[in-house]
Amino acid sequence: MTIRQSGGARSLASTVVLSLASYGTLQRSSYSAVEAARPNVLDVSNLRYFVDDPSRTLYQLRPRATFDGEITYLALSGGGAHGAFGAGFLAGLSDSGTRPQFSAVSGVSTGALIAPFAFLGPQYDGTLKELYTSGIAANLLDGQGPLSMLSTAGPFANNRLKHLVDHYVDDKLLRAVADESAKGRILLIITTNLDTQRTNIWSMGKIAEVGTPEALALFRNVVTASASIPVIFPPVLIDVEAGGRHFQEMHVDGSVTAPVLTLPEPFLLRGQHLPGPPINLYILINNKIHRDFQVVRGDTRTIAARSASTLVKQQTRWAIFESHNLARRKHFKFNLTYIGSEFTDQEKDGLSTSYMGSLFAYGYAKGHSRKGWIHRLPSEAVHK
Repeated sequence: MTIRQSGGARSLASTVVLSLASYGTLQRSSYSAVEAARPNVLDVSNLRYFVDDPSRTLYQLRPRATFDGEITYLALSGGGAHGAFGAGFLAGLSDSGTRPQFSAVSGVSTGALIAPFAFLGPQYDGTLKELYTSGIAANLLDGQGPLSMLSTAGPFANNRLKHLVDHYVDDKLLRAVADESAKGRILLIITTNLDTQRTNIWSMGKIAEVGTPEALALFRNVVTASASIPVIFPPVLIDVEAGGRHFQEMHVDGSVTAPVLTLPEPFLLRGQHLPGPPINLYILINNKIHRDFQVVRGDTRTIAARSASTLVKQQTRWAIFESHNLARRKHFKFNLTYIGSEFTDQEKDGLSTSYMGSLFAYGYAKGHSRKGWIHRLPSEAVHK
């Protein structure tokens, strides 16, 4: 699977270097590595996979749905506040009449927040715009920036991300995802299991098809976990069972282990000949990939943030590079978009509404231009 290990999000490194003496302890029950290997979720099989699963297992993730004779796959990366770019880009595609109907959609971190709405189509563009530009996102950090959580009453006090996801992911959305899944379309969201240090791939359409209140709760938990930057937001505990024993796994931001999920293993079949319809791959990077010059301030927080952003950027560039090479060898169509160097607004601490508004407008214009996708490996991914 063509993913790279990621150093996590910019905000994570901004905070992890601080003294965490005030970071309290979450009480948990222990369980064994044997029990952790492949526990049961909701008493239903095929709801969750792992990146190290064999191809014959992951092949079940291959979508049945085709459009214009092709499998169309959209991969949405992480990027925090930069998710406003992806939301705007998709809206621009919709209004230009050039937005594909995707056979499969995957989302990591902020891309996980976008993914269910991108999967369901243009009718949810307004919801995505509201999420990133109305000020809702800024309120996730109490309006005081990412360090505010450490001064609140306890380390797990900031549950605003969970409340936001619970508000937008309701029974109606679950039913809509289930209906599309029944047609053979695939929605995937990535989380990082801190207990096992494995990248988890959740089949959200299959979860939605279960249709129970427990399935809705799991759907919400997976989306929340994928977007939960460690230290900034609390981890999400997911109920599982193995050998008749119930316990909870700890899940956090998917981008800790995978900045973007592209060209999943079932599409590649470990280098074997790939039968079936051709694949049209779309990679939407909610970030910049070019190196940008900055005289870094000498304080610890700024150095840590710059180090983390550099690492994440490099991992994303590698993911693009590997995906392009594999697409070329397998004769897949390759489409890529990202925040270009022409976008010069400066990112502010936290989730600035004005910054995200500018990014949304930039993404919208790029998506609407009919030239938003490039079909080659960009020079920024290798040379600059």
